[in-house]
Amino acid sequence: MDLSSALTTINADLAAHGIRLRIEQRGERLNLRGPLPCRKDSATLRVQRLSLGLSAAEENLQEAERLLQMVDLQLRRSQFRWDQWQSPARQSATPEARSDQNSLNSQSLNSQLNNFKDAFFRDPIRRRAAAGSRSTWTAAYRPYLRRLQMLAESRPLPLGVELLKATLESYEEGSRSRQQCATALAALARHCAITLPQNWRAEAGGYGLHRARFRSLPTDGEILETCLRIPNPRWRLVFGLMATYGLRNHEVFFCDLSALAPGGDRVIRVLPTSKTGEHQAWPFHPEWVERLGLEPLGSDDSLLPAVCTDLRRTTLQQVGRRVAEQFRRYELPFTPYDLRHAWAVRTIHIGLPDTVAARMMGHSVAIHTRTYHHWITRRDQQQAVDAALARHRA
Repeated sequence: MDLSSALTTINADLAAHGIRLRIEQRGERLNLRGPLPCRKDSATLRVQRLSLGLSAAEENLQEAERLLQMVDLQLRRSQFRWDQWQSPARQSATPEARSDQNSLNSQSLNSQLNNFKDAFFRDPIRRRAAAGSRSTWTAAYRPYLRRLQMLAESRPLPLGVELLKATLESYEEGSRSRQQCATALAALARHCAITLPQNWRAEAGGYGLHRARFRSLPTDGEILETCLRIPNPRWRLVFGLMATYGLRNHEVFFCDLSALAPGGDRVIRVLPTSKTGEHQAWPFHPEWVERLGLEPLGSDDSLLPAVCTDLRRTTLQQVGRRVAEQFRRYELPFTPYDLRHAWAVRTIHIGLPDTVAARMMGHSVAIHTRTYHHWITRRDQQQAVDAALARHRA
């Protein structure tokens, strides 16, 4: 996209958001143009130009947008002063003036993040699962946006590619936190029309299981043995449901378990209030329903631990945290998510199609494929080898 087209797109977006200022090219420089206070009478507005001190180049458009947002914020707060925007003054600002400028940067960033949060919760799909959206925001967005704010204040940096990269790189490579941070910041970048580097996904450090962990998932025998070691029968049922159905921590408490009753088809339904909405899950292995004593839950789900599930008073994240805390309290040799991963790998070995398994787990096929790439690749290669050997023998 050339500079003229980029300016047209930016200015159209500003107009759509009710901002009256525009970025324009004048000769070899970028300016702002729009209603600004008269120098002699600040109560009177007239269309004027404001030099940004930037050359007319595409790489300067992001900085121009940031400055425009600061001017717009000053205008809305009646804080605009021409002397702050004269080039010499900006280059030799006093510490007090720089402090004021940093405060405005912070206000602008806070405003952008609040707008992003509002847009997140206004999304029609998210509004249909309000509890899940609140949990997602609390666990998967807010921690990383707070880190971004801290870095913006300490550097200081405007909201742009440099700040986003600094925030991402503050997390350990290959960690789940780094991957989640990348997802949250990518959503913020889309909202703010910030173009991310092409290698952003690679910088995220991957998704899912670390190389060291995929070899240490519990075997079926270890899972059964561990379940029997749990002293509390209520939490033993929680463990059994997660192991048999591959449930997330909190999903245990947001399920229709009536199909577990004698004569039922043993297909449980995860309710729409969960993180990813309603989906159904089948038992793998089916005989574990009886072996782990899950059948009574079909007629009496009060056999599960007394955990608050009123989402007006708690969140899905807090419910899930209770489960993780209980695993640690009993000193179990693996995490709740290890049970979920083991269930997924079990379905791969059995030969369940990836699209079906992904739907049962309540996530996308793309995430399923990335997370369980090692086992899926091994299965597909083994099938190809078996087919080739069968043809050779024939």
